[in-house]
Amino acid sequence: MTARFVTVCTSVLRKGPSRTGLVALVVGGVLLAVSPLVGQAFSSGRPAPSLTAEGATLLDARDGDMLFGKKADAARPLASTVKIMVATMVLDTPGLDLEHKVTIRQRYRDYVTDHHASTADLQTGDRLTVRQLLYASLLPSGADAAYALADTFGAGDTPARRTASFIARMNATARALHLEHTRYTTFGGTGKDTGTPNELAALARHALRDGIFRTIVRTRKYKSDAPAANGRTRTYTWTNTNQLLGAYDGVIGLKTGTTARAGKCLVFAATHRGKTLVGTVLHSDKRYTDAAQLLDLGFGTDNAEHLKIREHPAGTGTPHD
Repeated sequence: MTARFVTVCTSVLRKGPSRTGLVALVVGGVLLAVSPLVGQAFSSGRPAPSLTAEGATLLDARDGDMLFGKKADAARPLASTVKIMVATMVLDTPGLDLEHKVTIRQRYRDYVTDHHASTADLQTGDRLTVRQLLYASLLPSGADAAYALADTFGAGDTPARRTASFIARMNATARALHLEHTRYTTFGGTGKDTGTPNELAALARHALRDGIFRTIVRTRKYKSDAPAANGRTRTYTWTNTNQLLGAYDGVIGLKTGTTARAGKCLVFAATHRGKTLVGTVLHSDKRYTDAAQLLDLGFGTDNAEHLKIREHPAGTGTPHD
């Protein structure tokens, strides 16, 4: 048994959410028992994935069992993956009206400039629906759209109080979901937002239960009209920053994130032969290759060998995507 084999087996057994069926013991370099999927992956001669990510995890979406982990319980910066929680907060709102129109304020655009954040290029004075803002937040990773949602769904008589209350609710929801090591300081991923690979994957698993969320995150390009400030109609077109969509068979989302502190991050999900897997790679030099290798491990496939990442159209792919 190689040292790599032992390392992966012990990493899978590290403390984290949901360990049902993951019972193993390594004695003298001999693996006595493992979960069926991990055991099958190695017994077939498949090597452990060599990831560039600093932290990673792979979960079975059905029951939350962890199939692979690398520093899976160590908290790291989250970048724009925090927008998964923003969308969750909005979609969980009682009596939500997705067609409610929100007027775009100049402060939403200023936030993008001040924080060098990714943008959906929302124009001041335009009126977009909540549904459109969800697409704008999750596809091009618009911090301006996330600000609009936090400002709309927060409580208070000033923008500062509304966004602060929204972020407080994000943290309260994290506690309710037992994401004990997750901390939010912003709605856009531009601050000291942190969480573990395991908890981020658990949040994604929760979010995927919502049909509207699933529809949005699997959309490659979204085009929609909105009333413009000048009285005319403006057409917005947003491309999904998740380049794993269409590059790996069965991928159904989820969300990218990039900052200098966080590095390149990816939350991903895919379905193959009736099984859905959810995973994360944080601070990765090759986030799509890392994700593809993890999916191959989980599904017993070889798609990573033929991975062809689609190019972003000019003007997309911004610092905090």
